[in-house]
Amino acid sequence: MLNDLVALYSDSVALFSASVFVLGLVIGSFLNVVIYRLPIIMEREWRSQARELLFPAESAANGAAGVAPERLSLSTPRSACPSCKAPIRTWQNIPVISWLALGGKCAACKARISVRYPLVEFATACLSAWVAWHFGFGAAAAFALLVTWTLIALTVIDVDHQLLPDSITLPLLWAGLLAAALIGPIAGSPVPVSAWDAILGAVAGYVSLWLVFHAFRLITGKEGMGYGDFKLFAALGAWLGWKLLPLVIVLSAATGAVIGVLMIALRGRDRAAPMPFGPYLAAAGWLALMYGDFLLGFYMRLSGLQH
Repeated sequence: MLNDLVALYSDSVALFSASVFVLGLVIGSFLNVVIYRLPIIMEREWRSQARELLFPAESAANGAAGVAPERLSLSTPRSACPSCKAPIRTWQNIPVISWLALGGKCAACKARISVRYPLVEFATACLSAWVAWHFGFGAAAAFALLVTWTLIALTVIDVDHQLLPDSITLPLLWAGLLAAALIGPIAGSPVPVSAWDAILGAVAGYVSLWLVFHAFRLITGKEGMGYGDFKLFAALGAWLGWKLLPLVIVLSAATGAVIGVLMIALRGRDRAAPMPFGPYLAAAGWLALMYGDFLLGFYMRLSGLQH
């Protein structure tokens, strides 16, 4: 049975892509939970640690009395409406479809539900199907999907909170290094790379942005980016290897500059207001994952470095 299913997906890229599209909807729904809850969990942990350091006696008394905030994890409690706290039923949690069926409103209190939830689900499904179509059935597609889903979560969290959690960036980094060490290059696929390329990529990714960060701070007295950006770039280096890192940084810097100028011109954004760099790194890293060799070759031909 399993062999027949593998053969079916191997022979039909369209069927494989359609199946991954459906899977992407489900993963997108889970990513919405991660995007919403993980920053809250992290903030609660920081506040708890700060209270323990600043008010140890009060923290000890609260602990002895059993006073603690409601337990929150990625799995508990059950999803509920942010406005009226009514639990969300199973049929109301079907990706995209339930939002459309409810007219974008809570079934209980009729409060509006952000359109971003179905957009994240649909975008995850589309990008997942794109990856499946591009790589075809196999280990390369599985690795590319893992990277894609992780980058989506990091992008939205960074847009919301200007935060790239270690609990996401570091596992992505270690997964890239482990995949390179245990599996190594797959014919016709950009991931994983060789173990040596992955190690060099991780080191080069972290150190390069670390140097830019400190040079910028010495020159301007300001911090141009966060340490989460270093870790994300290192993770991309672990998956893509060191050769594609210049392409990633050029694409991300160019995209960030264009969007920054447009936001200042069209929306009057303060030039001094901080703007997350993680989404541009993630977008550039994904493009390099999908079309890195083509883009690198195109650039070299355009610059006359390759004939």
